[in-house]
This record gives sequence, C-alpha cells and structure tokens, in this order.
Amino acid sequence: MAEAREPVIQVKDLYKIYRVGDTRVRALNGVDFTIYKGEFCSIVGTSGSGKSTLLNMLAGLEKPTKGEIVIAGEHIENKTENQLVKFRREHIGFIFQSFNLMPTMTAVENVALPLTFQGMSKDVRLKKAAALLDLVGLKKYKSHRPTQMSGGQQQRVGVARALVVSPQIVFADEPTGNLDSNTSKEVMELMQKVVREQKQTLVMVTHDNHLAGFADRIFHIIDGKIVQIEENAEHKDAADIHG
Repeated sequence: MAEAREPVIQVKDLYKIYRVGDTRVRALNGVDFTIYKGEFCSIVGTSGSGKSTLLNMLAGLEKPTKGEIVIAGEHIENKTENQLVKFRREHIGFIFQSFNLMPTMTAVENVALPLTFQGMSKDVRLKKAAALLDLVGLKKYKSHRPTQMSGGQQQRVGVARALVVSPQIVFADEPTGNLDSNTSKEVMELMQKVVREQKQTLVMVTHDNHLAGFADRIFHIIDGKIVQIEENAEHKDAADIHG
C-alpha cells in the first residue's frame, strides 16, 4: 500500500540560521522528511527546539537559509510574498493557540471569513460555514459571538474556519495551549476525526508528548534536528482491527 501514498509535504536538507550579534544560531540544522496525504503528523519538542520555526517554514511565513520545501507539488522556498499569500489561501488552513476569532462576528461569520477572499457570494459562504459548524459539533452556536462561548467551543470554531477553504493541509500551532486537559482531548479527537473523514493532512506543533500521541506519526525535534520519527502503533493496531 505504501507505494500508493501521495506525498503532500517534502522537506529536503532544510536549514535556518539566525545571526544573533556575532553568533550564528542554527534554528533548523538539516531537516529531511515526507508527509503524506491524509496523515496527521505532530512535531514535538521543547521551547527553542526549532518546532515553530519549522512550522513557519512549511507555511511559507519564513524563508529557509538553505534547502527545499515542496508542498502540493510546488517549491515554496522560491516564491515571492504575493505568490505565497495566494498559495496559502488556496492550499492551507491554520489553527492557532489563541483562537484569533473576530470578537464582533458570530461563529458562522468567523468561519465564513476566509471565503471572502475567494470571491464567493455571501449566501454560499454562510451555507458552507454553517455545514462546518455542524461537523465540529456547534450546530446550536452559529449565532454566538466568541465571548458567549467557552475556550473549547472557540477552538472548534477555529477548526471549522481552518477547514472551510477545503485546504489540502492544515497547520496547527499548539492548538490546545489555552485549554484545560479535558477540553484539549476533545479538540484533539475532533481534529483526528475531521482529518480522517475529510482526507486532509494535518501538521501540528506541540511541546506536549501526550497531545503529540494523537497523531499518526510523531516527529521529535531537538536543537533543530529531527532525532526520531515515531509511528504511532496504537493507530496502526486500531486500523488493523477495524479494517
């Protein structure tokens, strides 16, 4: 079956070197990996390990010092800022730790917001957004504003907003960093479920080994190097039992 897997992200010999005074800091120190369509991968490491730098590179928010990043068949390290903005709009969804919802908008308006850039009519935008709120279990909260929702509900809105553009890839940066452990578990299970059902690719950055364990594969990063890529045996067993 492995031959049929379609690579969505390919990283080759990736370096990011910052100058701090006279010192050169290697935030990424020769990173290589491939992530496949429909996979949920977590990048786990302590503060300063290079995990957020790596996510920013994959999302085209920072340029590498050296190396290649191929996403959805396109080399993004060579793109201009305008090309990157367009690329992100068409291919990528983001889930943030701080939710980043617009306080004056309802849940359904927040989810529909990324679609305004695609020139879609308001009716179609809202209909699509409403369907995604159903998917993430917020059917009754469509007209609620962020202040009327719990942190977990706000992050579900964040998940729906990331998915509304039907992205090939969703990047999540410490998506449960502001949530308690029970709510974190619910949001992680939701993200797992959505990735499977929608056949999307999810890349999550976290410092928490337990949360990283929700992923199909876990990339351990230390001092800018990926030191281990762990296959999640639990998921493999579950797939074998159900399959």
